[in-house]
Amino acid sequence: MGSLLSNIFWGTSLRAKVTAGILILLVWQVGVTLFAPSFVATPIGVALAFPGVVTSKVFLIASKGTLLAVFQGLAIALVFGTVVGVAMGRMKVFDRALNFYVSGFYTMPMIALLPLLTIWFGYGGDARLATVIFAAFFSIVINVRDGARSVPPEYLEVCKAYRAKARYVWFDITVFASLPYLIAGFRLAAGRALVAAVIAEFFVSLQDGVGMFVLFNARNFNHDVAVVGVVALVAFGLMFEITMNWTTRRFFPWYRRETKAD
Repeated sequence: MGSLLSNIFWGTSLRAKVTAGILILLVWQVGVTLFAPSFVATPIGVALAFPGVVTSKVFLIASKGTLLAVFQGLAIALVFGTVVGVAMGRMKVFDRALNFYVSGFYTMPMIALLPLLTIWFGYGGDARLATVIFAAFFSIVINVRDGARSVPPEYLEVCKAYRAKARYVWFDITVFASLPYLIAGFRLAAGRALVAAVIAEFFVSLQDGVGMFVLFNARNFNHDVAVVGVVALVAFGLMFEITMNWTTRRFFPWYRRETKAD
């Protein structure tokens, strides 16, 4: 009976998503119209502002600044995080020395470090980049470390039996065996990196960032324009997720992150 009702009212998954989205927008529009001040954003206002905002030079410069900082920070965190994670996973001395600090910095709110980063790197793009690296680095380290620990022992025994050189054991075996963990860590790191970039832009007041674009328009009661910036940030996250899904299907067909529910 429950399945029949579900098929009648919801049908496909796409229909469910569209229906839920329309209901949310209707509640938002009606609620703001009846109970909120006139400057509060509405779906209709956001839709009308959207074309002009996404084609404006100011928004394009802000988007470029945020995305460039995220990509640069992720690239740096990926390289160094993979090296440190593999070392911690395969060498007990590194794990014992660094595990306490890696776990501590991973759980620490990144915003707590921003005052220090601005002193060290100045009130500019360098502080934003440092914040992104800090936010992404430890997610990658922890996941790669767990992946390096999970390498099947028989792989290492075969390498030992054939007297494989250390670089083959580290790169051809350990790194590739850790790829599922690395991909999972990179997904987490990407989300944290985008959040870190926006927080840094709020704190440092960077003009070339979507975070400051949203904050500036919100403070000036251009809430429809500010919401367009928020929607853009959501779109950036979705585009990254789509890109990651395509990359894993294209280059790592054996990797399956999740299974579809019945």
